[in-house]
Amino acid sequence: MEKAKKVVVGISGGVDSSVTALLLKNAGFDVQGIFMKNWTNSAPNIECTTEADFKDAEEVCDQIGIPLHMANFSSDYWDKVFKRFLSDHHEGLTPNPDILCNKEIKFRAFLDYCMEIGADYIATGHYAKLSSKDGTTKLLRGMDTKKDQSYFLHQVTGEDLSKTIFPLGELTKEEVRKIATDNNLITSTKKDSVGICFIGKNNYNNFISNFLGKKPGKICDEAGIVLGEHDGLMYFTLGQRQGIGLGGVKGRDQDSWYVAHKDLKTNELSVVQGAEHPLLYSDGCYVDDIHWINDFTEETFDCYVQIRYQSPAIKAQVTKAKKGYKIIFEEQVLAVTPGQSAVIYKDNECLGGSVIRDRISENYYKWAENRGYNYEVYG
Repeated sequence: MEKAKKVVVGISGGVDSSVTALLLKNAGFDVQGIFMKNWTNSAPNIECTTEADFKDAEEVCDQIGIPLHMANFSSDYWDKVFKRFLSDHHEGLTPNPDILCNKEIKFRAFLDYCMEIGADYIATGHYAKLSSKDGTTKLLRGMDTKKDQSYFLHQVTGEDLSKTIFPLGELTKEEVRKIATDNNLITSTKKDSVGICFIGKNNYNNFISNFLGKKPGKICDEAGIVLGEHDGLMYFTLGQRQGIGLGGVKGRDQDSWYVAHKDLKTNELSVVQGAEHPLLYSDGCYVDDIHWINDFTEETFDCYVQIRYQSPAIKAQVTKAKKGYKIIFEEQVLAVTPGQSAVIYKDNECLGGSVIRDRISENYYKWAENRGYNYEVYG
């Protein structure tokens, strides 16, 4: 009788990873769970859920009948994810550490660890699908379009995906909840974690202020008129509406204010009124060299590009530039944000992606020049 393949599942203490482990065990795999400790709580007045999540992970693994171990990747996480997260903020970017976590932790440190202890495969609770043919493993969108997480996985290699199983790729979230409920798993009603993993339920700005401090500056309208003061450009992102701290401004109409520009040299935050303001829209963007999941050699091609999680994919043309790639959208796009990722799709296949470095907008270039802001076009 052939020995069952050994699969190590990343167990987080949530419903998705619980059902992942259950499905694999029911399919006849030799399943083991590993709880990844990625964060060491060192900030004051910050709620950390690691202990509670580990307790849930232990209980659900007992229910399923699989062993659970804890592996500490917090040092790797600090050095390869969190330091980069802080550095990007200082550079005026809006980073997405969950993408870097998949690249550096789950599909590097965790994968290597699992292979060393004799795993044939790893598995996670991501809503994504895989397709393997002729030795090439492709990343596809998950069936549940509302939960598809291929966006977060675009920095993983096809080789690493060939050692991975995503059991939830063909399921909806509702079906996953039902499986958990039908099997009386203690995580069946546990709320999904939202936002960045290490921040959890904590207020974003309160959390990062423990590490970034304050650097006050002026909040100005598009003409340079001072409207207020901010605590630091790192606490704002392009297109942001809430949390700017302006409220109603005397003598102005009641339209909402939006972040249009962060100037690192002058430390000024520029805001405009109304979601349709032309300074909020871009024709495209420049990105770093693209990480391809599998070999890809075309230097100019049509595709769909997704610029943030759960935003619609936009028809675009991608062209190799002097530095990185130039992406031109079929229509103007709101809040193209440096530091976020532009992820490339053809049909349902995720080809790869890269970090947005600069927006492409003639309206913005002319305005910045008139205001005397220094800017360099990345490409």
